[in-house]
Amino acid sequence: MRCRIALAEKRVEYEHKDENLMEKSPLLLQSNPVHKKIPVLVHGGKPMLLNFWPSPHGMRCRVALAEKGLKYVYREEESIMECKSRLLVKSDPVRMRVPVLLHDGKPVCESLIIVQYLDEVWPDRAPLLPADPYGRAKARYWADFIDKEIFECGLKLWKLEGEKQDEARDQFLRALKILEGELGEKKYFGGDTFGFVDVTLVPVVAWYRTYELFGSFRTEMHAPRLMAWGKRCLERESVAMSSLPDPHKVHQFVRFLRNKKPGLQPF
Repeated sequence: MRCRIALAEKRVEYEHKDENLMEKSPLLLQSNPVHKKIPVLVHGGKPMLLNFWPSPHGMRCRVALAEKGLKYVYREEESIMECKSRLLVKSDPVRMRVPVLLHDGKPVCESLIIVQYLDEVWPDRAPLLPADPYGRAKARYWADFIDKEIFECGLKLWKLEGEKQDEARDQFLRALKILEGELGEKKYFGGDTFGFVDVTLVPVVAWYRTYELFGSFRTEMHAPRLMAWGKRCLERESVAMSSLPDPHKVHQFVRFLRNKKPGLQPF
């Protein structure tokens, strides 16, 4: 019981296996050959993701992991608002930000790098980047565009006021129009295949409401194709499994952050 309580306190996802102690399983005998007793914690070398639930960068990592069907340990950095965990500081001593992927005891930082790392380590599982060099370069270009023109600009929408906020809104809406042009009539940015650019952008679905309320605009009026694309993405099992947070919950969190801790940048 104490082990399960500790795992729950740490917000670590795990698989529980009940043992028939009258007929001890080979796994138990192999894991504890001396005492042959429970409990035993078996860490199978699964990747671990350090994250904080509202982070759009963490969301894209969870979608990529789900798209590839990879089992992993999820650790919510719930104290990040007050004090960053020792594991996070050790894993990313430079920026100390989520998300961080730990694989074989080695940290991989920055969400776009994490997604590309997953694609390189598990290339046979739902490839996210195109096979040809030009296609990969193009996908990386649009991923960089999304980070700078959507998410960084979106940050300005709820952090700034007055003329600077108006400038951020104009820049954000221009970026939406550009992305609409790139999407065109395609199902996904990669055509019929859900890929790297889609994984990069899909967290915006959980953030639209926040951007709209602070920026005083309606996304559907400016980018109806992107809204339709977002709805298609939400129907994918990988996106549903990743449990993108409720947009209302995200907005409430941002209002709290802006009013109580305006200088804090938790992700």
